[in-house]
Amino acid sequence: MKLSSVLGAAALSGSVYAASYDTIPDIKAYGQHFFYANNGSQFYMKGVAYQENFSPNGSTSTNVTYTDPLSSKANCERDIPFMKKIFTNVIRVYAIDPTVDHDDCMELLAANDIYVVADLSEPTTSINSDDPEWNLPLYERYTSVVDALHKYNNVIGFFAGNEVIEKANQTAASAFVKAAVRDTKSYIKAQGYRDTLGVGYATADVPSRDELAHYFACEPISGANTTIDFWGYNVYSWCGFSNYVDSSYGERVQFFSDYPVPVFFAEYGCIEGIPGGPTHRPFTEVAVLYGNMTEVFSGGIVYQWFQSDNNYGLVQIEDNEVQPEPDYTSLMSQLAKVSPTSTALSAYTPTNSAPACPTTDSSWLPVASPLPPAVNSDLCDCAMSSLTCTINSDDESSYGAEFDYICGIDDAKYCVGIAHNATTGDYGAYAGCSPKQQLAWVANQYYQAQDSTNKASACDFNGLAQTQSPKTSGSCSSLLEAAGTDGSGSVSEPTGAASSSSSAASPNSLFAPGFFNLGQTFFVVYVLTALVSGVGMLVL
Repeated sequence: MKLSSVLGAAALSGSVYAASYDTIPDIKAYGQHFFYANNGSQFYMKGVAYQENFSPNGSTSTNVTYTDPLSSKANCERDIPFMKKIFTNVIRVYAIDPTVDHDDCMELLAANDIYVVADLSEPTTSINSDDPEWNLPLYERYTSVVDALHKYNNVIGFFAGNEVIEKANQTAASAFVKAAVRDTKSYIKAQGYRDTLGVGYATADVPSRDELAHYFACEPISGANTTIDFWGYNVYSWCGFSNYVDSSYGERVQFFSDYPVPVFFAEYGCIEGIPGGPTHRPFTEVAVLYGNMTEVFSGGIVYQWFQSDNNYGLVQIEDNEVQPEPDYTSLMSQLAKVSPTSTALSAYTPTNSAPACPTTDSSWLPVASPLPPAVNSDLCDCAMSSLTCTINSDDESSYGAEFDYICGIDDAKYCVGIAHNATTGDYGAYAGCSPKQQLAWVANQYYQAQDSTNKASACDFNGLAQTQSPKTSGSCSSLLEAAGTDGSGSVSEPTGAASSSSSAASPNSLFAPGFFNLGQTFFVVYVLTALVSGVGMLVL
């Protein structure tokens, strides 16, 4: 680290000595609480959501762009002093660009004792609520964010999903988020990254919230590690001058009283029915959140820093100057009055255990086990080399008709290897491969089944496919054998390192083979509807 960087950080924080991102103590989750790893004192989040011109639950689109909030030193220098005035010690960022440098902002944040919780997805690469998958392109995105941020001690951890499940018919998507939690934690361990880096999930305040909380904290597979490290709760039930009872805060405290991991408000700050309008939030819930809720909750993150069309912003940015809204002052005043009780790590022994996984019924669709298979790029690459008929087009928009045809005939027998049905627990060995790789697999299955009279034209698929000379190296043989000739087998190899060259298509296409979640008829209707209306998909 350069001396100028240290001096600049120290000047910004107003202190004689300022921590850097490699000396600031990391935060560890232990039992129901967060603690400073260096001295064992308890850590409560006093946070703000920090992402400009971004809606966490917008529509999946290849045209959606986002601004990495941790990439601009100038913006961080502008905003952090105002964050400190409202006692901020953590920010939540929803999408970062893992290819750019974040050292300057992370250094400035560390110098001001501010930590980060980062979502792993971005608008075009997310687990889709209505057509969920956990596959190689998603895995590559998630692990690239981990790679970009792991070195900063002031990163507490990551969210593998944000409000993915909002409706009863979307609960099956939970299995794919839980698989993402599993594989991200496995990747962190395999890379030898800091063991205090946590992986969690942020839920909306939806009817299935209790089942979701139990599902992500339960361990359905003996010896596995699929549980979240912390639980984020996006809650907007305390509006204006509400109270502990009417807001249901008391019910939430009671429910989470025996939860095994830390729980915090990943978003809060209702703007409904506020006297004076949305920018006049009184934040009266702060006294309760950091008062009689602290035995169970670890603070919270106010939504949001930047003012936008949704009217949730604490500040306006005008001519690159920070202009606080009235509720900025209200929040500052409320936080100045709190003094939460602190538990020392040395005096704390966790007693809560993991809950049982929820049972399936009409309101909870996914089976507890098995989960979607671990993404294995080696298996996907080996399969592609072994095929005689493969896909030579990267035009993902042209895949739909071919998936529809191949998987719509002969009882979908050619598509067993890419099945991913969380309600039955049926997963093909290649369900974690990219859409292009999955289409190549099923195209080859179809091709191999044709007799000699049809072979010449069986590997064309409107010009998307071509034949090649199959190759199977010695290291691939065991993987392919475990997967089985029809792809219905189970490959127990650990998750391999992601290869940026392996995926050739975005995972959230209108034509990704997600129809195995709900059946062939749904897929046909879905494709036709998407073509007409440009279906909007919920993202993390």
